Amino acid sequence: MTEVPPVALSTLTTLRAGGVPERMIEARTADELVAALREVWATGDPWFVLGGGSNLLVGDEPFPGTVVRILTRGIETLPAAREGFVRLRVQAGHDWDAFVGDTVERGLAGVEAMSGIPGTVGAAPVQNIGAYGQEIVQTLVEVELIDEATGEVSTVPAAELGLGFRTSVLKHHHGSVPERRAVILSVTVELAVIGDAPRRIHGDQLRTALGLQPGDAVTLTFVREQVRQIRRRKGMVLDDADPDTWSAGSFFQNAVVSASFARTLPAECPRWPVEPDFDPVVVVPLAGFDGSVPRLSTAESDVKVSAGWLIEQSGIRKGFKLPRSRAAVSTKHALALTNRGGATADEIAELARFIQGRVHAEFGLLLQPEPVLVGVDL
Repeated sequence: MTEVPPVALSTLTTLRAGGVPERMIEARTADELVAALREVWATGDPWFVLGGGSNLLVGDEPFPGTVVRILTRGIETLPAAREGFVRLRVQAGHDWDAFVGDTVERGLAGVEAMSGIPGTVGAAPVQNIGAYGQEIVQTLVEVELIDEATGEVSTVPAAELGLGFRTSVLKHHHGSVPERRAVILSVTVELAVIGDAPRRIHGDQLRTALGLQPGDAVTLTFVREQVRQIRRRKGMVLDDADPDTWSAGSFFQNAVVSASFARTLPAECPRWPVEPDFDPVVVVPLAGFDGSVPRLSTAESDVKVSAGWLIEQSGIRKGFKLPRSRAAVSTKHALALTNRGGATADEIAELARFIQGRVHAEFGLLLQPEPVLVGVDL
């Protein structure tokens, strides 16, 4: 590991906001990362890790602790238990989109719809990233991580990470602490080997986004290129020349609400059902069996509703900004809050609070921020 002169976090985050930390360490190998974290944890000082800086809003005041930059890189190919699949172990600091591009070049399917998402591979399981019907949970096998409580390195199966809609046991949600305080060192995924032959797209969400009919067959390269174009049109592909991309992507999460609450929203509000949890097995003791089978739970499944639609229908249009503020809603995407040049974290937070208030007043729903907030609150 290398201790380096601290620089303003506004230069290392895609929202371009954040003060100078007290201390900064760079880790370029997994061993350096482990050593850096153990050393920082031993001090008891405040800390956080920084990968691509694409899902982070840092306060303007100097951070009173250590920032550990994860700069590890590398992809290792491993055998898979299933025929026609391959496993890849990827270092946490590897650029996510570069990794996706590599899988497409190899003819490996499973993450191509997540092309263009900024950030690092290690951050992907933390919030179970996803796009157009694909999520990392669908291909994730395991992660190697180090726990803050013990300083021990372990390999944890995906099933133990509590992966859900943009969440995991590792996620630092707004207003709470992670269930498990740990840092991912590497990620292992299992992908299908399909080569460059065209194939049908089975997911409705991706097929609709690409303008395909159910029988259309396309290559992985086509999917990646089209998804990147869609994201670029929305200002979701980083571009130094385009302030609409100076953001943390979607600032607010699409809300998951009860079916009954969803019925209180306007019928035009886009919504998608969330898979219900059914009782997989009902055990009836033989001694007490009277010939009848207990009725299974038939509770309605939750519903995911569009935060972007709610924002626009509350009167917040694309390009909206508060008077004299240098923060604004993207001109391309209502869910993205952007830094138009020189905006402070306080200005971005002020805009976020205003949007939350408008949506809550109009629809009775408090939108939750997606980025991790450090030294700033809503």
